[in-house]
Parts: sequence; C-alpha cells; structure tokens
Amino acid sequence: YFHHYNFPPFSVGETSNRLFVGNREVGHGSLAQKGIEPVLPSEKDFPYTIRTVTEILASNGSSSMAATCGSTLALMAAGVPISAPVSGIALGLISDEEKGKYVVLSDLQDEEDFGGDMDFKVTGTEKGITAIQMDIKIKGMPDQVFEEALERAKVGRLEILKAMLAAIPEVRKELSPRAPRIETITINPDDIRLVIGKGGETIQKITGDLGVEIDIEDSGLVFVTAPDGDAMQKAREWIEGIVAKPEVGTVYDCKVVRIIDGVGAIVEFLKGKDAMIHISELQWKRTENVEDILNVGDEVKAKCVEYDSHDGKTRMSVKQMTEPPPGAERSGPPRGRSGPPRHGGGRPPRR
Repeated sequence: YFHHYNFPPFSVGETSNRLFVGNREVGHGSLAQKGIEPVLPSEKDFPYTIRTVTEILASNGSSSMAATCGSTLALMAAGVPISAPVSGIALGLISDEEKGKYVVLSDLQDEEDFGGDMDFKVTGTEKGITAIQMDIKIKGMPDQVFEEALERAKVGRLEILKAMLAAIPEVRKELSPRAPRIETITINPDDIRLVIGKGGETIQKITGDLGVEIDIEDSGLVFVTAPDGDAMQKAREWIEGIVAKPEVGTVYDCKVVRIIDGVGAIVEFLKGKDAMIHISELQWKRTENVEDILNVGDEVKAKCVEYDSHDGKTRMSVKQMTEPPPGAERSGPPRGRSGPPRHGGGRPPRR
C-alpha cells in the first residue's frame, strides 16, 4: 500500500516553481499512510497493490487528516476489505507557561497553528489509535493537558467518523466491475492435466479467449488474474466446469460434436467433457437415423444416466428429460459395472 499526497502551492495562496516533492508532501503523506496501514487486509486475503492519491486543492486546516479520512472513504468505496474505518483530527494548544494556563483547540486552523504552541494529530478507529504525530513549540506540557488532548481527539475522531459512515456505512461487498481481479481456485492435483489440456491447448484457449492469466501450482492452487469482474467470472466457471465430475440425474447443456451412424451422438458438456447419447436414448419411440433428431452443432439439454469414475465415460439421455408416453417403459439400469450382477437363469456355475 502506498499513498501519494499532492499539496500544490496554490492550495495555501503561494506561488513557486515546483521541481520536486517537498518535505511537507512527504511528511503529510507518510502520516496519512501510517494511519491507514493497521486496518489494511493481509496480502493473502487481498493480493493487490493498493495506491491512493490525495489532491489538496485548498487548505485551511489539517490536510493530512483530511487525507486520512479521504483515503478511508476511497478504500471503502473501492471494496477494499479494511478491518475498520479510520478518521483523523488535528488539535492545537494556546498556553501561558508562566501562569500555567493551557487551552486545547480541536480541529486546528492555519492561524491557530501559526500562533499556537502545538500541532497534535491523531488518527484511529472506533476502538483505538492507529497513528500520532506531535509538534510543540514549548519545552513540555503537564500530563493532564496531554490526557485532555487525547480525550478531545477521541471525541472529535468519533464525530468525524459518524459523518463518514453516514456517507458510506460499510465497505462495498464487491469490487468495481472494471477493477482487475486476482482470485485463487483450488482443484484436485490430479485434474491439473485437464485444465492444461493436451500440449497446453485448454489453458491457452482460456487465456486467449478471456484475456486472463493463469498460474497453477503442483498443489492444485490455481491463480487467475483477470482485467475485470466479468472475465474473472467466466474464467472461474470455465475452470470449475473442466474439473467438475458429472452427477447421475443432473441435466447438462450439451453440444453435438459428432454423429455415429446407427449408434448415437457424441456431445460436449462441462467445458470439454464428452458423453454418448445412444440412439435408443434420443426419443421414446424407435429411432432409425440419429440425424433425424440431432445434427452436429446442435445444442441440447440431456440428463446424465451413467458415469464411470474409473474411465470417465458418461452416458446421457434426451428422452428421459420427458415422461414416457402410455405403453412405454423407462430404460432399465444401464449395462456395465453399475448394473446388477448376473448369476445365470438358474444354471449352475461352471466348475
């Protein structure tokens, strides 16, 4: 996280040839940054570089505290999950050391700063202080004056915080749709080959079509970087579809990719998985020609009726999407390893 603080001379009625950043910009910007840093999310929870910029256009008070409050509002509006909002206030002091008289001033103004004896800035959340900076022109002050200043700062901070939360009550739940996204997806390490594809074909298609970047670790942790929320959502759905396992009884969107005469149709579903729709599963009545019902390129909804987790073979059915007509019977259990064991029709076992 870094904070850029710009304080042009015209903001305080000055003129100068600005060739470089001055000490005022460095000091004020650093204080505002340090006031925000304790509430920032961890890199694990929010793996972004965050930059806020404060442009001071006019100043008759503490612009560094304004920068702190403005940075907090900007982070909340951007959807950065800060742990708590931070507000800040500057306090001053008018004193007569000989008589032992001290008056603490809240929300210090320029004239009070110039003629006063203290510039005391405090930032913090509702629960505590995140940063303090104090400049004094006197040798010291009694403890009770410092305690009063801290108490006045707390009251002032909470009042400012109340006004801030009236504008933005909480951190926005989602980042801007146009904000770059970095997300992680955890998959089974055995499925890494599916995401990469033959010769990298699958992963190259995802990155090429969506404009995202994908890095996969051996543990199965997939890092996806996308230019915006829409591309991230599509990339996540694509990857999750590739590694998803078909479930018997679930209806899938399928696309016909091949016709086998007299046998059935090969369809693609779940972003690259293949399944067979047997000719007997196209409709309840007898089908002589597959292409009377389906053709290459057709998109159809089909129900998964069999899935073999060992070899990945999947059978789909179109006809079982509807109720059978009178006189028709539903297909029995599919043949293969999921069917009941055959013992022969009363014939004794062979020796």
